[in-house]
Amino acid sequence: MLKKINISELRLGMHIHEFCGSWMEHPFWKTKFTVKDSQDLRKIRDSGVTEMWIDTSLGADVAIPDLGKAASQAEVATEVDQMLAHAELIKAPLIQQVEFDQEVRRAAKICNKAKGAVVSMFQEVRMGKAISAEAAGELVDEISSSVMSNPGALISLARLKTADDYTYMHSVAVCALMVALSRQLNLDDNTTRELGMAGLLHDLGKAMMPMDVLNKPGKLTDDEFAIMKSHPVEGHRLLLEGGSVGEIPLEVCLHHHEKVDGSGYPDHLSGDQITLFAKMGAVCDVYDAITSNRPYKIGWEPGESIRKMAEWSKGHFDPVVFQAFVKSIGIYPVGSLIRLESGRLGVVMEQSQSSLLTPQVKVFFSTRAQTYIKPEIVDLSRPGNHDKIVAHEDPLKWGLQHISRFLHGDLK
Repeated sequence: MLKKINISELRLGMHIHEFCGSWMEHPFWKTKFTVKDSQDLRKIRDSGVTEMWIDTSLGADVAIPDLGKAASQAEVATEVDQMLAHAELIKAPLIQQVEFDQEVRRAAKICNKAKGAVVSMFQEVRMGKAISAEAAGELVDEISSSVMSNPGALISLARLKTADDYTYMHSVAVCALMVALSRQLNLDDNTTRELGMAGLLHDLGKAMMPMDVLNKPGKLTDDEFAIMKSHPVEGHRLLLEGGSVGEIPLEVCLHHHEKVDGSGYPDHLSGDQITLFAKMGAVCDVYDAITSNRPYKIGWEPGESIRKMAEWSKGHFDPVVFQAFVKSIGIYPVGSLIRLESGRLGVVMEQSQSSLLTPQVKVFFSTRAQTYIKPEIVDLSRPGNHDKIVAHEDPLKWGLQHISRFLHGDLK
């Protein structure tokens, strides 16, 4: 069977029947062959060819890769590349965004206000008081407004939480991520608001956890972990007793730690037993958790985190939800440290409307000269640009600290 595919869908094992466009646009003298070599795969992707016909009767069909079958680290990396490439195919909603620099100042004020509000909310719960759904709703509206204007601004700021702030700012970050993911999935305004509320309240049960366990700087014992695993049930109980939130926050609070393979908690749900909203909560919760500084570990760089989640995705996440999440924040999310082919390091500032692989980057360091350079904004999607991302980087590898200053200026 012949099938026309986008270049981002091409993977090893596919049999190419014909390239779309002129034969002069690709580096192969033949057009009918099976892609068996990763170097050939790279040549095709770099050739400028955007579409081709494949014969599924002679080779592999389009499918979301199964990472569980990968036999080596190199194969896993290739499979992850293919999985992330699928996000390119998801249609993004057309939304007029304001400039990052314009929105980030408003987002900083919202983050500061939100942190105080969430701290107060947790304190009131610890004292046995019910949360104010009206106050929480107003906070969700402000966070949503910023995300709708430019999601990268508030999400990147919320990631800069300290270990001491984690429990509170994590709620703010997951709220923002849920709104961005809901927008990507084209859910209606009321559902999006409810999902934002769910993100804000999903960890409310942690208010009932012993502080020495919640903020322990080392690895939890089995007994301590069992205590922490009770927070979804405790949070659900608190919200249910308060009686002021809808079904979506209740569902996300209770089931955001469920995994599609059934290994999650508290109910060990699997597959379609888990609602769409809980699946969304799981992805957003994990992303912010692994990119944040915690009492017991330093957060991972955003681009590395996306790749790690792709490796885990078969057992952890719903593939459709995960692909939409990648589309909503990017393969290289705002705040990612990346290395360009030119040898320059930069921090991702904006996502491109045309491709997840060509964001706007502020470069500031030369790996070849081993020195800082004058900061410059490079739009990788602009016609005539010949530079491209070759890897995400760990700031510690290059001795870089506080790279957020190149993104947020003097806000932090």
